[in-house]
Amino acid sequence: MQKIGIIMNGVTGRMGTNQHLERSIVAIRRQGGVKLSDGRQFLPDPVLLGRNADKLTELARRYEIDRWSTSLDECLSDPENIIYFDAQATSLRPDAVRKALAAGKHVYCEKPLGDDLEQAVELARIATAAGLKHGIVQDKLFLPGLLKLKGLIQSGVLGRILSVRGEFGYWVFEGGPQAAQRPSWNYRKEDGGGIILDMFPHWQYVLDGLFSPITAVSCLAATHIPERVDEKGAAYVATADDAAYATFRLEGGVIVQLNSSWCTRVHRDELLMLQVDGDQGSAVAGLRECEIQLRAATPRAQWNPDAPDENKYLEGWQKIWATEKYENAFKIQWEMYLRHVLEDAPFPHDFLQAARGIQVAQAGLRSWRERKWEDISPLTMES
Repeated sequence: MQKIGIIMNGVTGRMGTNQHLERSIVAIRRQGGVKLSDGRQFLPDPVLLGRNADKLTELARRYEIDRWSTSLDECLSDPENIIYFDAQATSLRPDAVRKALAAGKHVYCEKPLGDDLEQAVELARIATAAGLKHGIVQDKLFLPGLLKLKGLIQSGVLGRILSVRGEFGYWVFEGGPQAAQRPSWNYRKEDGGGIILDMFPHWQYVLDGLFSPITAVSCLAATHIPERVDEKGAAYVATADDAAYATFRLEGGVIVQLNSSWCTRVHRDELLMLQVDGDQGSAVAGLRECEIQLRAATPRAQWNPDAPDENKYLEGWQKIWATEKYENAFKIQWEMYLRHVLEDAPFPHDFLQAARGIQVAQAGLRSWRERKWEDISPLTMES
């Protein structure tokens, strides 16, 4: 068993602790590490990095991890640490990633890579020129519901895809007596907050991965809740968008309507629901479940406001049952990235993909600001 040193920056945050530390790296450690194609096994050896020594000490104790630090420079100077991972606030990420690349570290980080497209493409160029492995988290692609949906699409059972409709979101409490479920920086534009910058990179890789690349977007967003309360109990002005209502055009003509909101109450089975309509059938997928209705089972609907509708629409859908055991989506991608570093296994979720997500988010922000459709062109290292 060999060790692989990983600097984990930002693990005291919600996502860093729950998904990347506990459910990914700690889970990989407990299963005995990552096994490569030649039989070798590597055990992640993380150093927990952050600004709060008390929180880091507690996390290290809870998860039986030997190393933690409050100094990025010290962690980068240690040759045993070959991977740098970043789950900090968006505004802090680009500078830290640049330092890690300069120190010769492979880099894997949460999305978005930043809030500036040119900067993201530059980081992709730097990493590639240095021969370093670079990756971005694209966890939604590995969720059970979307994996089932992808299988249906690839099978052709839905026929020609016509359109996609999606709803994502939930009510995020404003803080105070009912604590907010998300950090306050998410609602400050100056700190890299906003639902467009947070969610549109997700929608970019989900739509690209399931269907085809986005070619244009029309977006209307809002800051529905103008004031919130931060972690210290102080009221602050929300300067970032907390809801976005978007239409995307995809290569090949598919039309996608997607609502994203932190100001909505859930009246659906899961926090994310996508309905895909094809000329031979439709599918509805969430984070875990997926259902299908084929053409032969489609009820004949007829509009008549003067009589009760006898169709039981929800009963006409067939559940797609799991044919395998699905692991945590973040853990799956972590194992892929570790194999990418250790044996050059394929890993398409690189910094250019990260830049593509930022490109779509920026187009959405421009569309909202200028009240017009924004075209989205293919992106390369030379863009």
